[in-house]
Amino acid sequence: MTTEHAAGLTRRAGLAALAALLAAPLAARAQGNWPDKPIRLVVTFPPGGSADAVVRLLTPRLNEKLGQQVVVDNRPGAGGNVGLTLVAKAPGDGYTLGVGAAGALSANSSLYAQMPFDPLKDLKPVGMLAAIPFVLVGHPSVPARNLRDLIALARTKPGGLSVGHGGNGTAMHLATALFEQMAEAKVVGVPYRGSGPAAIDAIAGQVPLAMVDLPAALQQIRAGKLVAFGVTSPQRLPSLPEVPTLAEAGLPGYDATGWFGVVAPAAMPTAIVTQLNEAINFALRDPQNQAAMRAQGVEPAPDTPQAFERYIQSETRKWGQVIRTAQIKLD
Repeated sequence: MTTEHAAGLTRRAGLAALAALLAAPLAARAQGNWPDKPIRLVVTFPPGGSADAVVRLLTPRLNEKLGQQVVVDNRPGAGGNVGLTLVAKAPGDGYTLGVGAAGALSANSSLYAQMPFDPLKDLKPVGMLAAIPFVLVGHPSVPARNLRDLIALARTKPGGLSVGHGGNGTAMHLATALFEQMAEAKVVGVPYRGSGPAAIDAIAGQVPLAMVDLPAALQQIRAGKLVAFGVTSPQRLPSLPEVPTLAEAGLPGYDATGWFGVVAPAAMPTAIVTQLNEAINFALRDPQNQAAMRAQGVEPAPDTPQAFERYIQSETRKWGQVIRTAQIKLD
């Protein structure tokens, strides 16, 4: 090695060390003082829905824990793809987060021919927020009072029973498809613009059956205006302890719980993800928040980023198979 070559290496090494020294304080400031301004939380649902209500319920505790204001930005559309595209393309600096559900985070990649982002590669799971069980209900005129009788009825009349649900591609639609596949019974899905309209038509007898979320049907079940054939969660619900799960009522292994949680751009530093997860769980474990969520038919679901990531991967595999079997496609 010549003297000039050695001197060049020394100069380059010195410049690299200087660059590292200059970058280190910037990186430390970016993470060590985070957050030092408001955080944008992109909610992929319109105002007034269950997910939006839960997020707004939790934000005071998030503000308290983080020391900065969490600003809710509702960006619904395309089954959650609109809002999460914004998140996936945002800087990973901790100031843009998203709230996505089972559809956008696990099912849409199988429902849509093209996706504007890859949920498993372009987003980093931060933490689950809540699980939303559904309930299969029917008008009292349906000649069945339990799930086994209902399945037998559906098998004798293939395509003769209609099931209203919350819209094509929604978790309620997929829950209906899973029911159809596991029951080996052909039914006709009827899409509505949300759980509420589907429940209203079931109450009126315009559609014999409906797969809806609990808030849309709870009071009508208690009043005897709807018959509950089973809840879709693995366990019975405290608000409907007398109603069995679909798994125990005749479809062992059935589980079609809806859910939503917080995700971040993939480049988000692990230290910020950990801090965010702690703040989310702090808000979710607040007894008043838990009571308010359960009153809405929503179950708090605090967990770790790692557990949430594994769950998203598992749900992606599960619903991908259901979608392919049912040949469901959205434009």
